[in-house]
This record gives sequence, structure tokens and C-alpha cells, in this order.
Amino acid sequence: MSEASTRAPAVLPARRPRGGVLRGAARGFAERAWLVAAAAVLWELVTRAVDETYFPPPTTIFRALHELWFGGPAAHLFLTDKAMDDFSTSLGHLFVGWAAAGAAGIAAGAAIGRSAVLRDLLSPVLEFLRAVPPPTLVPFFIMVFQLGATMQVVTIAFGVVWPVLLNTADGVRTVEPLQLDTARVFGVGPVRRIVTIILPAAAPKIFAGLRVALSFALILMVLSELVGSTAGIGSELIGAQRSFELPRMWAGIVMLGILGLLFNAVFMLLERRLLAWHTGARRLES
Repeated sequence: MSEASTRAPAVLPARRPRGGVLRGAARGFAERAWLVAAAAVLWELVTRAVDETYFPPPTTIFRALHELWFGGPAAHLFLTDKAMDDFSTSLGHLFVGWAAAGAAGIAAGAAIGRSAVLRDLLSPVLEFLRAVPPPTLVPFFIMVFQLGATMQVVTIAFGVVWPVLLNTADGVRTVEPLQLDTARVFGVGPVRRIVTIILPAAAPKIFAGLRVALSFALILMVLSELVGSTAGIGSELIGAQRSFELPRMWAGIVMLGILGLLFNAVFMLLERRLLAWHTGARRLES
């Protein structure tokens, strides 16, 4: 009897039923939500006891949130007209700038990571540009692009391209040389090697860079709207601050925190699904 016939069959892990997955997700959410609820209750009690104008209680802040953005009809998902205007403006600029920076960062990072000549030539310039804080360039972007959507998108794209570019360059440098040598032996062309071998191998680091860039994009979205903008969450924030409407100002801050939490959760879910093959491959190797 051959060795292959006596080998025990591989046991595949049982797939969890969909109901079990949903129950597990709900249980995980409940285990984490209690801390948020406890913090909100403590915040409410302390702010009402102190009675400080600059720190309104959560109930006042959420009332302002409802009036500003979530007091609309059910047909519009309870979004007000102002919410439609502010969210479409802010999120439109955010995702356009993030997507443009992601595409440019992946392309430039792949080229720099695979070319020692480009890396040595461009490294000082890239390190110089990366060290320049994006807020200091806002006056320059205003002079070049004028106030408006273009200036805001460019501000976001410039600030968030670096995590994607550097992570991509680092990821493509760590591709196994054996994989590339095997591809060359089988006649795989340079473009196909990049698409089918190099970028998939670097995908975990690329996704890590995109995730960091998304959080930076949210910050720069607000920053770009603080100057000369008439719509958007940042514009609402600065307007509330200037008119000393503190509940509205805090409502904008809380809204940004909620958006950051949602962006991170959705991105992690997409990353887990899109990189499931990579996780499975690592388990097989181990």
C-alpha cells in the first residue's frame, strides 16, 4: 500500500452557519457597547453636575445632532436637507481625494519598490515632501487652485498619499524572489508579474496603508473645509464655533467620531473579505 493511500484525509474546518456568524457579531458588539454606554452615562452625570457651558451633556449634543442632520422624513432615512448637502459635500471630497491618493500611491510605490535606481533617486525628495505638514500648504493650494472643491480634494490627496506609497513600496520589496524567478521561467511578462504576483503579495501592506490614509483623509477633510467653505461638516463646525453655538459644535465633533468608527469598521470588513485568500495561504504554510 502506498504512502499516499495510508495518509489520513485532510479535515477541512467546518463552516459556521450564517445564523451563528450573526449571533457572534451581535455578541461581540454587545460586549464592546457596554463601555460606550457607561462612558456616555458618566459623561451625562458629570456635565450636569458641573454645569459648564463649554461641555454640554450628551443628551444636549444628540438633540443638536437630531436637529441638524437626523430630523428628516423616514423616506430620506431621517436625513435633513442640510445633512444631504453637508454629507454629500464632505464625503464626496473625502473619497475622491482618498481614491486619487490610493491609485497614485500604489502606482508610484510599486515602481519605487521594484526599482533600486528610482528608490535612490527619489528617496530624498519623497522624505522632504512627506515631512511637510499638509495644513501648512493650505495657503499655497488656495493660491494655486482657488477656494473650492479642487483645493479641498488636493489637500486631502496630498496628505494621505504617503502611507499608501510607503507601505506599497515596502510591500513589493518583500516579494519572494523565488516567485518572480519562477514567473520569468514560465515566460510571464513584467506587467502580468506586477498584477498577478507582486501586488497580491504586497496586498496586506497596501491595505494597511489605505486604512491609515482613510483616517487621515477624515482629518484633512475637516481642515480643508475650515477655510472659505459654505457646506460640509467642517464648515458647520467653524460656523458653530464663531456663533458660539456649542451644542452644534460638539454635534459636529461627535459626528466626525461616528464617521471615523463606521469607516474603520467597513474597511476592516472589506479587508477581511478581500484578503481571505492571504489568511488561508498563511495558515496552510504554518
